[in-house]
Amino acid sequence: MASSSWVWFLVVLAVHVVAGATPLSSSNRCYRAIYSFGDSLADTGNSNYDTNHTLSSSQTLALHVPYGETFFHHPTGRWSDGRLIIDFIAEKMGFPLLKPYLGIKSGTIKDWKPTEGVNFAVAGATALDSSFYLEKGISNVVTNYSLRVQLHWFTEELLPSICHSPSECKEVLGSSLFLVGEIGGNDFNHHLFLRKSIEELRTYVPNVINEISLAIRKLIDLGAQTLLVPGNFPLGCNYVYLSMFKTEDSEAYDKIGCLKWLNKFAEYFNKQLYGEINRLQVLHPNVNIIYADYYHAALQIYQSPTHFGFKESLLSACCPPAGIPNKIKGPIDCGKPGVTVVCDDPSQFISWDGLHLTEAAYKLIAKGLLNGPYTNPSIGSSCDSEI
Repeated sequence: MASSSWVWFLVVLAVHVVAGATPLSSSNRCYRAIYSFGDSLADTGNSNYDTNHTLSSSQTLALHVPYGETFFHHPTGRWSDGRLIIDFIAEKMGFPLLKPYLGIKSGTIKDWKPTEGVNFAVAGATALDSSFYLEKGISNVVTNYSLRVQLHWFTEELLPSICHSPSECKEVLGSSLFLVGEIGGNDFNHHLFLRKSIEELRTYVPNVINEISLAIRKLIDLGAQTLLVPGNFPLGCNYVYLSMFKTEDSEAYDKIGCLKWLNKFAEYFNKQLYGEINRLQVLHPNVNIIYADYYHAALQIYQSPTHFGFKESLLSACCPPAGIPNKIKGPIDCGKPGVTVVCDDPSQFISWDGLHLTEAAYKLIAKGLLNGPYTNPSIGSSCDSEI
């Protein structure tokens, strides 16, 4: 493959092989390996191996039924009824499941191969270290599996085992895919659960953007050539926030029923992130930094749910929280003893547990990224398998 053709390829992380799909041999794949950093939107099981016990009970609910019931038929640590966006992208790229790093590190996972890549994403992870929030008196950030910690796992712990010189590392990383995020959502979720003002929320955006930028630059310095950087979802369409911030003021909602002020905040964050990606692209013209527009890829589903086979109501979820979420303990009840799924067919619902989406919704978002207009630069790939 000519080096110029890399410019047209997607970056992303790998995950589980889709049913009926067979992973390609490493010689036939688009990339050598896939490395993923992020939070619960990308975590494929790291919370299973939290040997330091830094995750709270609310951050390990995905280890219990009914999570995973649709595809895997058992919990895998994914925060959905089945596969995530990265699972579908991995199939497209011909990779098997990306194994969670903490399982590899602990020795529990013994069949890992360097040619597969690794998933560093952990549920509850923030872009900023927890120490940042403790200094500001915000104590509900209970884990420190931040982006910086995940990057340390890669650069200081894993990388020496897969390459042994700067030149070799540049070769390995230059032919691999890196997904930096989605990350930063929890930096804002924690504040929203505490019902902090939107004005205060905006003050954290530069810090979050800077942390993501630092990670991108570090990876580029080490040799990364292709990186996918997702933005945030339309928060104002999220079941949990629609419940938490329900109001009788009709002017607070847009024409499809999403909270305008929360979506404006998500758009503001995404604009700042996109601007930073463009700045970095100018500084590194030979590197391909791809922006993944999670916002509009998801918004199309909220705007036309029945067109995609979903029920119309934004205020419906398969495994919903009970009442308005507690501002301290978090918004999710799914996975707790006695909590059951209230829908017969999760594929008809956008929301799974109130905060995370169903496999069906994630599949459509992945299709929008791979086959649609929701990446910039747009995606082109010689991996022709269909989603």
